Amino acid sequence: MAPQLLAALRGGSADLPLARSVVLVVVDGLGAPALRAHAGHARTLSSAMAKKDVAGSVFPTTTAAALTSLLTGAVPGAHGLVGYSVRDPESDALVNLLSGWEAGGIDPLEWQSAPTVFEQAAESGHPVFALGIPAYAGSGFSGATLRGAEFRSAPGAAERVQLAWELADAHDGAIVYCYLPEVDKAGHRHGVDSAEWVAALEDVDAALSRTVPDGVGVLVTADHGMIDVPQHRHLILDAAGGWHDGIRHIGGEPRMLHVYTEPDVDQTALLSRWRRDLEGAADVVSRAEAIEAGLFGPVASDAVRRRIGDMLVIARGTVALYDGEADDQRARGMVGQHGALTPEEWRVPFIRLGAFRR
Repeated sequence: MAPQLLAALRGGSADLPLARSVVLVVVDGLGAPALRAHAGHARTLSSAMAKKDVAGSVFPTTTAAALTSLLTGAVPGAHGLVGYSVRDPESDALVNLLSGWEAGGIDPLEWQSAPTVFEQAAESGHPVFALGIPAYAGSGFSGATLRGAEFRSAPGAAERVQLAWELADAHDGAIVYCYLPEVDKAGHRHGVDSAEWVAALEDVDAALSRTVPDGVGVLVTADHGMIDVPQHRHLILDAAGGWHDGIRHIGGEPRMLHVYTEPDVDQTALLSRWRRDLEGAADVVSRAEAIEAGLFGPVASDAVRRRIGDMLVIARGTVALYDGEADDQRARGMVGQHGALTPEEWRVPFIRLGAFRR
């Protein structure tokens, strides 16, 4: 996405025409299938979305990996944010890549060294802004993904979109990033088909219905979609069931686990056992198989390979897998989830507004 935005400021591309300034709106968690299924509650977005106005997310379909790819143009195998929680090879501890940078002693520049779209644009003299909620200001994840941008905060979706329009209008040549997490939050708590999720979608759609300033190109997309997981589809991986035999850490998230084994374990035998016991519920692949298949993109640096689990467990259908021995079990209360490769999680909108509208 980053190269396309820069191209739109420099003369246009096959995907986006020339614009006076550009706004990238990311509606966290809004999958293309869910948007189409609720088109009547999102008239602005659905009316601007043609059949082919979709794009693919990355693997895993999680915010840390996907937002970083959107804002750098690099695949997870290159930028290194390969999951929700992954093992830090230096400390041999799991690190939450959304909120655990400081606690884990992780340097954002060291872990994510790919230049952001903001750094690339600023080098060419473009004004750059990133809009989010106040809690994200100065976080480690913001340091990894928003470097080079002037961060502005606003509490609500409508205020953020209004500010994005104003900044793009006032600063020719600007790149403005506007992050809207409301739909994702409602989905996690209540599910994609809930009244709360629909209300959040309606609020975002209303915010985006305001007139775009002349010459400003707006691209609306998402980092990933979401699928509802009923409680009877929860699989608990606990020590009593033998799931922790030979296992050092279980990271990732319930729809896509990074499983790190003990150094002396027979990995071939362990892989076979997990495949057998999870047949029909999840696909279990080794690190080497995942990299060879290009799941993390066509490249995976040596440093990034060390962060990827020895085994990856990718949920099928509406299954979620939980580490029953984890200290924090709050994730078991989530309804809407993501991380795997179903169309609901992987397909996202690619909607053009303003100067980008066809």
